[in-house]
Amino acid sequence: MSAKKILIVDDEMLIRKLVKDFLKKEGYATLEAGDGKRALEMILENEDISLVILDVMMPGYDGWTVCREVRKVSKVPIIMLTARSEEFDELYGFELGVDEYVTKPFSPNILVARVNAVLRRSEGNKDSVKSFDGLIVDEEARTVFIEGSQVDLSPKEYEMLLYLVENMGKALSREQILNQVWGYDYFGGLRTVDTHINRLRIKLLGKENYVQTVRGFGYKFEVKK
Repeated sequence: MSAKKILIVDDEMLIRKLVKDFLKKEGYATLEAGDGKRALEMILENEDISLVILDVMMPGYDGWTVCREVRKVSKVPIIMLTARSEEFDELYGFELGVDEYVTKPFSPNILVARVNAVLRRSEGNKDSVKSFDGLIVDEEARTVFIEGSQVDLSPKEYEMLLYLVENMGKALSREQILNQVWGYDYFGGLRTVDTHINRLRIKLLGKENYVQTVRGFGYKFEVKK
């Protein structure tokens, strides 16, 4: 089986090399583009690209423009590299079809972990709708429903719920959740996790007991009838 092909789009050559080296260690094949225009050309020329790592701030076509144009012709997964982590930016990106965010400066190991996770999700899109006794999580559409009514979750709340769901029955520490949802470069404390868990439970009205507290450790997702 041939290696999955990943396109790295960044105007900084050193970042492209860093990402390429770590992806190759993981067994991926890589392509590189130094600007958005070339990235679009390569995506059209290479139908076997499995994922695109796309920088936001580039001369000419920025990452938003590239993402918008790519989504007109392809559903290839996109991980956006951004120097900002504002919720507005994330919401805008998700509306355009971004699959994941990684904030600069980033840990290459975390980026590779996100690549692995996004590819697993994209390969499992046929099973992307998960149902738990009235609670439905649609990974492809990034939507959550309770008894047929859509639940309005923020991007962080959704990512937290998805991480818990993907590890159903497994106790996850606050550190694990913080690193997965906010990244290793986040400087906030562990209370951020507790605050968002509380907000998530409030929105999961009637199903809030699915998100269980593991005393002195963290949380887990478990459905008990």
